[in-house]
Amino acid sequence: MAIGSGTKGDPWLLKTPPGSSGYTMYKDEDGDPPALVCVVGSTTLKYHLRAVEDLHGWLKEQGDWVPLGAADEKKAAAEGTVEAWSRSADNPVGGWYGLRKGYRGRFGMYLPPLLEALGLAELTHDARNNQVRAI
Repeated sequence: MAIGSGTKGDPWLLKTPPGSSGYTMYKDEDGDPPALVCVVGSTTLKYHLRAVEDLHGWLKEQGDWVPLGAADEKKAAAEGTVEAWSRSADNPVGGWYGLRKGYRGRFGMYLPPLLEALGLAELTHDARNNQVRAI
């Protein structure tokens, strides 16, 4: 279950899939476009708010475990991963879900734990090569 309500004053408290790092996320529904704000230490990343529903829908279509494939923006994402989908011209936003240039990657690291906390997906929690599937 999610800890926090997803507002700026009461953000979701999350951990990366291996459980090694904590971070927070909250909804900025007044943003242009509306965004999920992810705060990792002193770094702020932003993703389209619709990413939660879109990713959940895509995972349901996949019907099985999908590798996360988290990668920084400047690194290529492995095909068939959550990260590759989040950058694909074929996804519902027609490209990057990340909104902040230079910080558009790492979708596969930070979005799946939110889906798990919201009861929409389950994750593996190994040291590396984690996977996610829709519930």
